[in-house]
Amino acid sequence: MRLNFYLIVSLFCALAWSLMVSSDRSYAKDLPDLVEVVAIESTFQDVKERVIFAVESQGLVVDHTSDVGGMLARTGKDLGEIQLVYEDAVVLEFCSALYSRRMAQFSPHLLAFCPYAISVYTLHGQSDTTFVAFKRIARGVKNKETREVLKQIDDLLMSIVEEAAF
Repeated sequence: MRLNFYLIVSLFCALAWSLMVSSDRSYAKDLPDLVEVVAIESTFQDVKERVIFAVESQGLVVDHTSDVGGMLARTGKDLGEIQLVYEDAVVLEFCSALYSRRMAQFSPHLLAFCPYAISVYTLHGQSDTTFVAFKRIARGVKNKETREVLKQIDDLLMSIVEEAAF
């Protein structure tokens, strides 16, 4: 009896979650405050190369590329999730000695914001548009001096994305 109750509750929760995820995605209303997203009408590979070039044009080097899309596709099967979210999705990580030093000198505890990351991805079934996104680390920071230090990094990331978008 108890097992049936838990099974029914679990199915109800799964159905409710499914309906919420497939709705108008209103749960992501605060997305513009958290993440900068730019849509580019081009292939994933082309945009990825343009982002890497834009990083390099700032005198920086992409240190690591995380194949997040591949990981989610691979592990989704193990989790019983068959719905694909991305066609392709990577996170490019890099750092800047100049900006990181400024940030660390201001507060050594801001190290948590290193390395910087820019995501490049296409959504499943929509490979004609590639998205480039990064976390806006300065938004919502109340202390003016801290916000100004972090805004320099936001501006750097935005300039990289803007260069890749052209």
